[in-house]
Amino acid sequence: MTDTATLAGLDPTTLGDLLRVAGSPGFDRWQDQIRRTGGCADPIHLTGTTKTLDRATGTVLHSYSTDAEPGGRLRVACGNRRASRCPSCAWTYAGDTYHLIRAGLTGDEAKGTPETVRDHPRVFATLTAPSFGPVHNRPDNGHRPCRCGAHHQVDAPELGTALNPQAYDYAGAVLWNNHAGHLWRYVTIYLPRELARRAGITQRELKEQLRISYGKVAEYQKRGAIHFHAVIRFDGPDGPDTVPPAWATHDLLTDALSTAAARAEIVLSPVGDQPERVLRWGTQLDVQRIGAFGAGEDLTEQAVASYVAKYATKAAETTGTVDRRIGEMHELDKHPDLPDHTRRLIRACRDLDELYPGRKLWQWAHMLGFRGHFSTKSRRYSTTLGALRRVRADYRAAQQRAALGLPDPDDHSEATTRVIAHWAYAGHGHTPGESWLAANLAKEIQANREIAREVRAELDTEGEW
Repeated sequence: MTDTATLAGLDPTTLGDLLRVAGSPGFDRWQDQIRRTGGCADPIHLTGTTKTLDRATGTVLHSYSTDAEPGGRLRVACGNRRASRCPSCAWTYAGDTYHLIRAGLTGDEAKGTPETVRDHPRVFATLTAPSFGPVHNRPDNGHRPCRCGAHHQVDAPELGTALNPQAYDYAGAVLWNNHAGHLWRYVTIYLPRELARRAGITQRELKEQLRISYGKVAEYQKRGAIHFHAVIRFDGPDGPDTVPPAWATHDLLTDALSTAAARAEIVLSPVGDQPERVLRWGTQLDVQRIGAFGAGEDLTEQAVASYVAKYATKAAETTGTVDRRIGEMHELDKHPDLPDHTRRLIRACRDLDELYPGRKLWQWAHMLGFRGHFSTKSRRYSTTLGALRRVRADYRAAQQRAALGLPDPDDHSEATTRVIAHWAYAGHGHTPGESWLAANLAKEIQANREIAREVRAELDTEGEW
């Protein structure tokens, strides 16, 4: 799995624990468990038993107990969507998000969305935060100098940080993040109103002719401000199975969305040393028409789905912040590399927490005030993440039944068997040596996936897949 030089670079504690794990009697089974989780970085530990019984006779067809597992525990994937916490589970989450978004763009009968949605008007919109003060940037991708006079490199650490920290509105930035989800809700309220007004009909008549579906994801900019990417689609009154009216065009959607975003605002009353604030979207609203595969358009369905999936597994890591909740401000002393700009945003969350009770600013300080969902969709946009997970779970269950020779529910034999299960939570995570081994297993699994993807792409090109 590795070489001597790599092992020599480990600290004594990790190396000693690694040798202990590798030499334990249940090591092969432990590896099998971790492979089944995809190399999960923080697996959930379960203890318990299951029994599959024949309903008629009470005969035990199959039984399982964690007593025979390494450490008496079964390890299952943590399911964390954040790549900074568990790259393996985040990869699965990103894949599910990709299929969810793509199904709403191209259609997928198996996922409950007809292929005819490709003919519906669809746009990809980006809604950003306003300015809270000038920051270091790369105008025209670095062709022009920043306001500071320098030409910053793409990975320059100062990008997104305030040119003048003393004048930057850190309070406004975290309050805006904190209310961004509500601003999006106002957009979804105002958009139908604007469409009805432009069509010359009432909102009730609009519902009888048109439905608006969307899927969106949140992303942090370098400056620590959240912004949203949204796929917005016109459907007929009964959802994707029905055709939207002829007057519901891309241009109409773009125009109505621009007005709806401009109307959305939240007024915060003055409190303490904070003035009255009117929170609005920034002026940089970008709305692009989504083209179908092979239509010669730059923004294709696959590109949009890939883009949304990419950011579904990220949080505020681009700002250098911590990836978990902060108990006390002094805990940040454990992170000496935390950028000053990010540290000031976190401090603003603490300072404002008591002034805005109920907003939980300090609880979400690690997210720079943002407390919304990173990935959301309207009910009829396409399938759900839960449905995708059920399909995957059912597939694995079918494999397990086949391997054990148990009846298949698809043969209507579920009434002849009964499953009794007892499970208990027993902890989570890895020891230092286990963590190192799991990370290497995850790399191996990912490398195999990349090879499989390249093979599929090559076969697709040759027309043999």
